[in-house]
Formats: sequence, structure tokens, C-alpha cells
Amino acid sequence: MPLINVWNKSKLGDNNSAKLRFLASGSDDTIIKLWDLATQQHRTLAGHGKYSGSRGINSLAFSPDGKFLVSGSDDKTIKLWDVNLGIEVFTFTGHEERVYAVAFSPLGKILASGSKDKTVKLWSLETGKEVYSFKSHTDDVLSVTFSPDGKLLASGAGGNDKTIKILQLAENKVKTLTGHSDWFGGITSLAFSPDGKTLISGSQDKTIKLWNLETSQEIKTLSGHSDYICAVAYSPNGQILASASKDKTVKLWSVASGEEISSVKCTDSVISSIAFSPDGKILAAGSGDTTITVFPIA
Repeated sequence: MPLINVWNKSKLGDNNSAKLRFLASGSDDTIIKLWDLATQQHRTLAGHGKYSGSRGINSLAFSPDGKFLVSGSDDKTIKLWDVNLGIEVFTFTGHEERVYAVAFSPLGKILASGSKDKTVKLWSLETGKEVYSFKSHTDDVLSVTFSPDGKLLASGAGGNDKTIKILQLAENKVKTLTGHSDWFGGITSLAFSPDGKTLISGSQDKTIKLWNLETSQEIKTLSGHSDYICAVAYSPNGQILASASKDKTVKLWSVASGEEISSVKCTDSVISSIAFSPDGKILAAGSGDTTITVFPIA
């Protein structure tokens, strides 16, 4: 996998059902590239930013079956792409500000999005319509993610909010998790453990926290980065956490002990996003210096 050197920043998504074949990346240039890891070739998906001066791609996610890719953009829209055909299938509109985060439900029938307009929205993939919207955050919604069983949706907001909201979808009830710093505690990234019992959060306060979802209590705090956390991810087996930071490093952590396993400085720029391959053997890191680094996990 060659380095990518044509973007200002990269947002990554990993394809969970195509035998590690595809890696997706998006950038401030409004372009999405779909990389075939087998051939080391890529296709370009273009369509965002046609009607807006702000054009960056902020988030990407593959559908559970690997057939579709969804993208959230500064142009306030969400686009659904056919991976095999490389074409735009549908555009979701409804947010009033840029879209920072997107996520597929485990069954691939519902899409969640978080926006600068402080709302979290749910969309039906079958009808293309908005099916739910809630505005319980008081700042930009920077991250959204579904639990593995699809029963919970977690969202995290910026520094004027500093909270994590856990929406119980069937009951339409919301729990609030608090604990990140009162000063720089914006929640930049969230991820559920594979067994759905734990949530991790990365924050602008430079820490990573693990939360017990049954009790809504903090389990532990991981400290070691010297600047704010941009992205967090669980390995597929749930034993390792990865974190990326403005301090230009990617760190790996033991879930069991909370200890740092390794730290790598991939580039001389901010590491803005990370994604494990489905087998957990590869980690990809997208950077502000226009590159993506792919390295093996021992």
C-alpha cells in the first residue's frame, strides 16, 4: 500500500466484509478515494462540495455488507456510494451545518449522523428519509457510533458540551456520561468494544476513557498523549486500543491493563484518523501531511 500524498487531511474507513480489499479515504479537496489493497489501485468518488464553499470530507463508513460507503461533508450533506460501481446512489439532506460524523447500524438499514448544528439524525437506507432527530447536545456533534447489537447509539460533542450521550433506541431514552476535563473536554471520537459492554472516548483533554455501559461509570483513564486525541479504535478482538493524536503519534494500549504497548510517530503532522483492518493485523493512519500510513500490528 503506497503512501497517499495528494490531500490536506485523510478520513479513513475499513471495509469489514470484502476480505480486506478496500480502504477509503477522504479529504479537504472534497474527493474520496477507494483503494484496492490487492491491486494497489484506486478509484475516485466525486460529488461533494458542488454547492458550498466549505467542501471537506469529515467522515466515512462502510456498510456492514461492504457494498456501500457513506460520507459526511462540510457541504451539509451525506452521500451514499456504491462501492462496486463507484457511483453516487443517494444524497441525504437535512442538516443545517457541516456533517462531522456518520455511522451505519449493524444491520445496515439505518444511518446515523452528527453535525455542527448540534443534532444527531437517523436516516432510513430503504426510504432515504430522516426517521429521527434529537438535539440534546449543546455543541457540535463530533462523533457517532452504534453498539454492535444496534440497540445503542453513542454521540460525543465539542468543548462547550463535553458530554457523551447514549441513546437507547427502543426505549427512546438518553443517558449522559461526563468526566472529561471541564476546560478542554470536547469528545472527538468514540468506539464500542466488540462485545458491546464498554465504550471508549477520545478527548481534547489529551485523555482516553473507558466506560462501563451497564453502570455508566468510568472504568479507567489512559494518559500519555501530549496533545488532544483525534481518533480512537478497538481492535476486532477487543484486546487492543489504538489512538491518534495532534501530537503526531499513534499509540497502542492494552485493554486489560490500560498500559501503553507502543507508540509510533508516523509523520510530522497531526494524525487525524485511524482504522483497523477486519482481521486486526493492519492499522491505517491518515495524516494532515497528505499521507496515509499502513503498518502491521504484531
